[in-house]
Amino acid sequence: MATFRYVVMGAAKPGTIEAGDRASALRALVARGETPTTLEEIKEQQGTGSLLPKRAMSRTDLGSFMNELATAVNAGLPLVPALKTIAGAGRVGAQRELVEGIIASVEEGDSLGEAVKEAGKPFDDLTVALVQSGERAGRLGEVLQQCSTLLDRETKLKRALVGALVYPLIILLLVVGAMIVVATGIVPKVLQSVEGQLDKLPMPTQIIQNVAWFFGGYWWAVLIAIALLAWGWVQLYREPKARMAIDRTSLNSPVIGPLMRDVAVSRFTRTLGTLVGAGIPVLQALSITRATLGNKALEEAVMGVGDRVSEGRTIAEPMAKSGYFPPLLTQLVAMGERTGRLDELLLSAATAFEEKTEQGIALLTKVLPPAIILMLSGLVALIILAIVLPLIEMQEAISSV
Repeated sequence: MATFRYVVMGAAKPGTIEAGDRASALRALVARGETPTTLEEIKEQQGTGSLLPKRAMSRTDLGSFMNELATAVNAGLPLVPALKTIAGAGRVGAQRELVEGIIASVEEGDSLGEAVKEAGKPFDDLTVALVQSGERAGRLGEVLQQCSTLLDRETKLKRALVGALVYPLIILLLVVGAMIVVATGIVPKVLQSVEGQLDKLPMPTQIIQNVAWFFGGYWWAVLIAIALLAWGWVQLYREPKARMAIDRTSLNSPVIGPLMRDVAVSRFTRTLGTLVGAGIPVLQALSITRATLGNKALEEAVMGVGDRVSEGRTIAEPMAKSGYFPPLLTQLVAMGERTGRLDELLLSAATAFEEKTEQGIALLTKVLPPAIILMLSGLVALIILAIVLPLIEMQEAISSV
């Protein structure tokens, strides 16, 4: 994601928006009714139009900040005193500077929405839109609490997914590393006793010897190949067409695909429900939600939904045709549009999908490590055979003399 600065005719200050490229940023702005006169990417060394630090808060910190601010506002504390209390509540360094910059903007007459928009990261389009809608509707405390819940659930799902994938990967790397050490360092020494004693070594022994020879003599080539593959993958992932193909393939993969789709659908449903419930127009809500999915195939599907809605169609119809959204979700969306309870049904569906996702992650965490160990046990058996078979053949040869 890149950050773009734009200026709208008649606006007092420039705004910022996050998008994959300039064309996507322009489409997102037009979708929410803003036609920029200038639109330029902000480079890493540049600011966001303010002196605030760009990476002062993580998503977890942002959720905590929103929760604290919501609590203070709901308790009746005026906005500036609430912000000053939060700034002094254990926040130091970049985080304190960030909050103090927001306080300065509010004291100068900006709304909270304008202040966080000017601050840039970590306040993305989603957060800014919720804050601004809460201020317009006079429900700032309530909407800030909804934003905090949304951020907390997003962080929880992300951590669970990363944990489900990292743990088996660590097991795989440790076991493979140990087996390479055994195959290249221990097995050759054990087999020295049978060297020259047999006319032909058993096949498992030949395989292990060849592996030991390759890694022992060309380990540097293996490291270079891994580095080149990693670099090539990063470069490929930056290409829009390749990224689209990779993301589409990942969603259709047999094991990880359904889980990734459940995670994306949960995020889409709760984000859209939160935005619509905060009073944000559906087209703008879809545009903001699309940028939070992290999967180009799903982003394209949501953009198609937005295009159909702008033509006067319902949300449910293009969602069903895309093939990426569960039938239950499309039926609930259709019912919500008919009854005027779209936000309520979306949030209910989000809770159900999040529970399903958590169950899927828990199942993956339980099943994947034993599956990896079972697969690697075959390699362990190969190493054992590589050692035992030549010793047995040599013993038989000695006994027959």
